[in-house]
Amino acid sequence: MKVPQLKKKLEIKTCHNIDWEDNYSWIHQDNILEVLRDKSKLDPEVKKYLEDENAYTDHHLKDTKDIQKKLFDEIKGRIKLDDESLPYKDHTYEYWTKTTTTGNYSIKLRKKIGSENIEEIWNGDQEKEKLKTEYFGVGDLEVSNNDKYLGYSLDLKGSEYYTIYLRDIKTNKIISKEITETSGGITFSLDDKYIFYSKLDENHRARTIYRHKIGDFEAKDELIFEEKSEAFTVGIGKSSDEKYFFINTSDHNTSEQYYFKSDELNPSPKLIIKRERGVLYSVNSWDGKFYNHTNKNAEDFKIDICDNLENQNWKAYIPAKDEVLIGGLTFLKNWIIRGETSDALDKLFVKNISTNKEEELVFSDESVYVPGVSLTQKDRNTDEVYLGYSSPKTPSRVFKYNLRTKSKELVKEQEIPSGHNKDDYIVERVEFKSHDGRMVPLTITRHKKTKIDGSANVLLYGYGSYGNSMSPSFSSTRLSLINRDIIWATAHIRGGMEKGMKWWKEGKLTNKKNTFEDYIYAAKYLIEKNYTSKGNIIGMGGSAGGLLMGAVVNQSPELFLGIIMAVPFVDSLTTNLDHSLPLTVGEFDEFGNAKENKEHFDYIFSYAPYNNIKKMDYPHILITTSLSDNRVLFDEPAKFTAKLRDYKTDNNLLLLKTEMNAGHGGKSGRDGAIEEIAIDYAFALKISNKI
Repeated sequence: MKVPQLKKKLEIKTCHNIDWEDNYSWIHQDNILEVLRDKSKLDPEVKKYLEDENAYTDHHLKDTKDIQKKLFDEIKGRIKLDDESLPYKDHTYEYWTKTTTTGNYSIKLRKKIGSENIEEIWNGDQEKEKLKTEYFGVGDLEVSNNDKYLGYSLDLKGSEYYTIYLRDIKTNKIISKEITETSGGITFSLDDKYIFYSKLDENHRARTIYRHKIGDFEAKDELIFEEKSEAFTVGIGKSSDEKYFFINTSDHNTSEQYYFKSDELNPSPKLIIKRERGVLYSVNSWDGKFYNHTNKNAEDFKIDICDNLENQNWKAYIPAKDEVLIGGLTFLKNWIIRGETSDALDKLFVKNISTNKEEELVFSDESVYVPGVSLTQKDRNTDEVYLGYSSPKTPSRVFKYNLRTKSKELVKEQEIPSGHNKDDYIVERVEFKSHDGRMVPLTITRHKKTKIDGSANVLLYGYGSYGNSMSPSFSSTRLSLINRDIIWATAHIRGGMEKGMKWWKEGKLTNKKNTFEDYIYAAKYLIEKNYTSKGNIIGMGGSAGGLLMGAVVNQSPELFLGIIMAVPFVDSLTTNLDHSLPLTVGEFDEFGNAKENKEHFDYIFSYAPYNNIKKMDYPHILITTSLSDNRVLFDEPAKFTAKLRDYKTDNNLLLLKTEMNAGHGGKSGRDGAIEEIAIDYAFALKISNKI
């Protein structure tokens, strides 16, 4: 495919004034935020380029249509389409959701406690049909404390500009004005006279909290809080005991919190602890005590406790542990449940408040699994919770567990309608040595019939940014590859928090290349141990994981058969230099500030995928993006593809697919999500000669 050669001088104003000639800068949209709101403002030439690339991709995947359909049916066949969630009791009703065989969106149901009369208070498919929209994203779905009102927020483009609606459940009528350009979250006041929400500014950053009076169609909403820093974004929520509202403001590295009492007629947020760079904290309230989950003088977090916030005297409650990430707390009247993570494995602990005795909750005999806890009811005077777990080979199982008697009852098990035998699969947790001697966890899942003789393909998945950890949970979709002798490996590389905050710090800013080296060494380990062979690995990652893919394929293309990059952050230097973009300013402590720091500029320039494309052979590459993505703008993968097509010296596939009606998470709806997975997997099978 011929790349348009439209040359334009791109001047980047940095501390050291760099100019360069860029043949592909014409794809960049200066009015990108306008395009996110209104697709008609897309430059016609750029639109034509994206459509031509889509046509090119469709042509080269034409021979995969049958396998795409087969994969779609397989993946959907593993989903119990007519399913219901476990119920949650508030003071008057039980609430739960269900899905149907024909629907793409969930239905929210309720019934009065003690009654058998079921009410349908939300039907996503019907709501989408009424609006006649292709994309339908639900941000929040909240019922008021008095059970009378339903608050919901919708994004109809994929750009994450949410509009909030309030309706009377009984009459189904809208009872307040539409609130536009919000971040989507809805928080009802306890008296149900107001809702609180965060508003997006002109750069798509949530920096204000407003209070809206329910029933008001005209008046201007009341500003409750405004964050002055462009790097911080805000949110609001209730304390566990519902005595306070907490406003949280933070970037990825630093946080600050404010509070006001839940019965304040005129909320006046008060500061808890002044922000300090590099310090994260989150305060909660329960039973007359305040609990602070913080990394202040505790790299991997700790929990402190105090009696009041007016005269704070914090004392240790859960101490810090080296390279063990201390999680948050779940409160019941007589119990406190908390989590820990170490070596990419999660654990749950429960403390008896009256005896102060704590013990680990162990409810699986598997060595690699992901536990979880949720409440059964609003009233916390109970000994019962839902405890669940899954593993790479075991579908989710949820028990109703009595913390006092330690009795458990299996109440829900993820059903795989087409059948699943966990004994057909082998899960291994290994560690390998990276370039600097650090031991990196790797989770490997394979079919028991797959030979470990170097002949198999491996799909190596990675992310490694923002402290996001990759949990070894069950995924029914992956079985479509694993059952075809493709081994699935997840690399728990630095940049996540699988081994604590230090693990994150060693994979960000001017340590970012550790993320890429860890991944490359994971690939080399898999080759060395005969799981696969050189040139038979398929790399996969999305968003910041797409940055990972772009960096490693520039550095070590010979290791890979193919690369799958979803909404990839590949023009990372240009984005870092543009401080008007939604995420840039808030990520200075993650990636650096290239505009004001020469060291940061030089470091990002040395690995940014777009800037490091070389004239050499590349493996097969599939790149997917979305026109309305406000997190990784579509022009990043578009520019990357144009330049790579011009530079690469091989005849391997290079495909760019742009969803014209979707956002960062891809298509909306169950079928849309499955279709996108089927394309990715069909590409993997095509290049592996398995179709």
